[in-house]
Amino acid sequence: MRCLFFITFLVLLHNTMGCNDLIHLSCKKAAASDPNLSYNFCVSSLEAIPKSHGADLEQLVALTLNLTISNATSINSTISKLLLDKKFDKYAKECLQDCLELYSDAVPTLQEAVGAFKAKDYGKANIEISAAMDASSTCEDGFMEKKGEVYPLKRENDNFSQLNVISLAFMNTLGH
Repeated sequence: MRCLFFITFLVLLHNTMGCNDLIHLSCKKAAASDPNLSYNFCVSSLEAIPKSHGADLEQLVALTLNLTISNATSINSTISKLLLDKKFDKYAKECLQDCLELYSDAVPTLQEAVGAFKAKDYGKANIEISAAMDASSTCEDGFMEKKGEVYPLKRENDNFSQLNVISLAFMNTLGH
């Protein structure tokens, strides 16, 4: 009886470890390929998605792309709220309006990436993800053009950029 319990425990432990091993290994490889990607961010982002547990790499890419779309949608909502805030001057509001447009465009671009990915056209998906990722740097650049301007979307932009890098890195692994 003890032996059966121990074997069952080992099987369960192995299955539980196996579910997250791919996330950890994929995130480790992705972080090693891009100095701007945080291994911890990668792991925590994916482990927060219940469907990621036991997913294969192709499923992880799809989950990451969907997470990135949700993130861009959330950023749009945040920007819309910031545009109503009276503490921002005319310049900051113009920058926020530009950011809103950039992130609004990023959503359908990422949806195109999902379609290309599902069709296994990794080259097109890569191009679409890279194009969407430009929203974060272009948005930030607008604020940085005026000395002393406060950039209110730093954390959101960084997260969006990292999610895109994860998608690209994972997809790159699939393509090879």
